[in-house]
Amino acid sequence: MFVLGEYRIEGRRASDIAASVERGVGTGALRPGQLLPPMRELATTLGVNPNTVAAAYRTLRERGVIETDGRRGSRVRPRPATTARGSIRVDAPAGVRDVSDGSPDPALLPPLGEAFAEVARRYAERPGMYGEAPVDEEFGRLARAAFDADGVPAGPVGVASGSLDAVERVLAARLRPGDAVAVEDPGWGSLLDLVPALGLRPVPVAVDDDGPLPEAVERAIRQDGARAVIVTDRAQNPTGACVTEERARELRRVLGAHPGVLLVEDDHGHGIVAQPLHPLAGVTDHWVLVRSVAKAYGPDLRIAAFTGDAETVDRVLGRQRLGPGWVSRLLQRTVAHLWATGAVDPAVVARAYGKRRDGLVRALARRGVEAHGRGGMNVWVPVSDETGAVARLLAAGWAVAPGARFRTDAGPAVRLTVSGLAAAEIEALADAVAGAAGPAPARSYG
Repeated sequence: MFVLGEYRIEGRRASDIAASVERGVGTGALRPGQLLPPMRELATTLGVNPNTVAAAYRTLRERGVIETDGRRGSRVRPRPATTARGSIRVDAPAGVRDVSDGSPDPALLPPLGEAFAEVARRYAERPGMYGEAPVDEEFGRLARAAFDADGVPAGPVGVASGSLDAVERVLAARLRPGDAVAVEDPGWGSLLDLVPALGLRPVPVAVDDDGPLPEAVERAIRQDGARAVIVTDRAQNPTGACVTEERARELRRVLGAHPGVLLVEDDHGHGIVAQPLHPLAGVTDHWVLVRSVAKAYGPDLRIAAFTGDAETVDRVLGRQRLGPGWVSRLLQRTVAHLWATGAVDPAVVARAYGKRRDGLVRALARRGVEAHGRGGMNVWVPVSDETGAVARLLAAGWAVAPGARFRTDAGPAVRLTVSGLAAAEIEALADAVAGAAGPAPARSYG
């Protein structure tokens, strides 16, 4: 046996050694992040062949119990978030204005009654049955046409139940537990929860207003062994970053030197931003670009279209068939109807959010407060004391999202959602933020 602290790793077979480590993790005797003994050292202590220990560690990695980081050795993997980052929030009591939730403005969402009625009428004539194609023909045609218009490389179309569902299916289809994934920092809190929950190892990549920093992506791949890179093209949550043409060119150069890396692009800002898309897709062998309808058409529609290289899309759809089978074709047809009838004018929506967002950023700049928000519905404000800033803003009548929901190594900050903000409220909010933010931290962003 091998004593690790007060815990004894036991076993003569690979399955027994793996079970012993799992028991330690399950009881808490082996803590998240705890370093495990080198394979040869453990093999000598247990009196077994090093290959036996290697097989045990491989099993533990595949089950997501441990992670291996090259010469740094193997350690117990940090537990998947049992309490999502979304729970790091401030509930707005009566009389407090809530600018924390990240939801779109209901007034800018299209009415759904006519679309549902038309789809229901057609369904009555021909109900959907088992064995039909998982992607509705009209939905797929319109989605592919929109991808083509934005210069996204050719590829089959798939449908998932929202962006996060699509990203999860892609990662699960191409990666194995223990693989490293480059994620934006600050970045989408749900994604930062998802990656470790899949048994994958997140590698934070710094961003600025133009998107992920190329040198940080390069470092994540070369030094940290990232097998996948996830990039938000526009309206990045929480910073509002949008990948520019120049930044896209730099990122394509970096990614093009590593064709074996999986590239996942999230274009959730489609339909609500004025900035053009500069896709990175196609520079690696395996890639997927995902577009959710949540921000432009309503979160409860739970639809995301995606395209990618044929092999990856086929893997995702094949696995989907063994689970839910398909995403409701009724919902697909509803979204297709909304697209076809022009129910949302992206230019109008982008102007509405842009006026509120840019107005707040300018108001904060006049007060000497650093703020970021190039696209979408959020503004990111670095602060020196995050907890204190959140508390002071709450006392001033404003509930904001703590930056801890969205960051790993990035500095403290708060996120403000402008979607429900009235023009008359901008100056008052800017005053409150200026009074609460304090001096900007030395390392806040990018």
